[in-house]
Amino acid sequence: MPDRSHTPHVVIVDDKLEMAEMLADGLAEHGFSASAVATGKQALARIEAEPVDALVTDLRMPGMDGIELLTAARRAVPDLPVLVMTAYGAMETAIESIRRGAYHYLTKPFKLDELVVYLGRALDESRVRREARTLRKSLRDEATKAGIVAKSPAMRAALDVLARVAPSDAPVLLMGPTGAGKGLLARYLHAESGRARGPFVTVNCAALPEPLLESELFGHAKGAFTGATTRRSGLFAEAEGGTIFLDEIGEMAPALQAKLLDVLERRVVRPVGSTKEAPIDVRIVTATHRDLRRRVAEGLFREDLLYRLDVVPVNVPPLRERREDLPELAADLLAKARARHPTSRVERLSRECMLAMLEYPWPGNVRELAHAVERLVLLGRGAEALFADAALPHAAAEGAPAPHFAGPVLPLREVQQRYARWALAELGGNKSRTAERLGIDVKTLAKYLADDASE
Repeated sequence: MPDRSHTPHVVIVDDKLEMAEMLADGLAEHGFSASAVATGKQALARIEAEPVDALVTDLRMPGMDGIELLTAARRAVPDLPVLVMTAYGAMETAIESIRRGAYHYLTKPFKLDELVVYLGRALDESRVRREARTLRKSLRDEATKAGIVAKSPAMRAALDVLARVAPSDAPVLLMGPTGAGKGLLARYLHAESGRARGPFVTVNCAALPEPLLESELFGHAKGAFTGATTRRSGLFAEAEGGTIFLDEIGEMAPALQAKLLDVLERRVVRPVGSTKEAPIDVRIVTATHRDLRRRVAEGLFREDLLYRLDVVPVNVPPLRERREDLPELAADLLAKARARHPTSRVERLSRECMLAMLEYPWPGNVRELAHAVERLVLLGRGAEALFADAALPHAAAEGAPAPHFAGPVLPLREVQQRYARWALAELGGNKSRTAERLGIDVKTLAKYLADDASE
């Protein structure tokens, strides 16, 4: 049966018009709106001129046959469900129509109920695809509103990897410093995936002690421990059909890592205190600011679990490596902060403020930037925010002391090489900005770095 909130409009085409009209009358009795036409060209004209939810077409027709109509109709409306009618002797053509994108074929003679069933299924699948697309767009818009800015090459590279792996269920490991936006990118990945209609569940592995984290993740049986007065399903069960995001995975205790590895390998969970296992259908995305390979070497992280988690590793750059994004990020954060504090006098960032922001190292990354902008809005005295009002602890004070030199006296060339390398690192690897700050051209900077590499 069709969705009663919307009467589906179906076009039926058969060169024997009375056959198409009979089917149209029958579908009308089952809640459809149906139009009967006798040629492929008439059917295509209807599809191009008015909203059509499905097409039912004969295969063998003079002029434009069913295969040609199928191709033209799906070119005009890419997701249009098409069902084809065929005589028993034209099975090869019917199979070809499926290859071309037809939803199903019916062999004449068939019962009206059979057409109703398959037409209903085709419309349901088409509706689900439309809803999924709408939801993915909505989630992408929400992610953009939340602050994903990717003008910098480093951030574009991260988003490109996520977009390419989103349709799969492969585990993704997001690696980057605290405050860089790993959680936001995890949401972006979920929004772009086929699981966008499912739940997105987040758990911070560093925020809970081991026994409580195990219960939160896998659930527990009634009476499993003191205070377990009822059965709990756990976050893996809550994420069924969607994505679970395990933030700060590097902080998970080794014993719990073993249980997580078992979940990844067998795709089942067993609640604490229970003897029964339950299958799960969940995509796992993890994040860490730790060097997990170093933690493996230190005996703090299981190597076999790491291999399971970093099927697709993605480096999330610190803010100092994506300074091209900073003006837009700051503007977006300023607009949100002003909306939260409508009585603030601040309307914009002064040029001095933006230049200072571009120079500042942002050790706390985007999170620190957000807090700084919030302070600017709260403490600003005029329409233009001044950088000093951000009260950043690492900001260089005016009249900073002169550089301090110590150690052996080095040849000036070696000092130039070392200083160029240090400056490049401080400015996030941006060679153009480094050359500009050093007062040299990019070619000279490249020479310094090349000499350094040749040592």
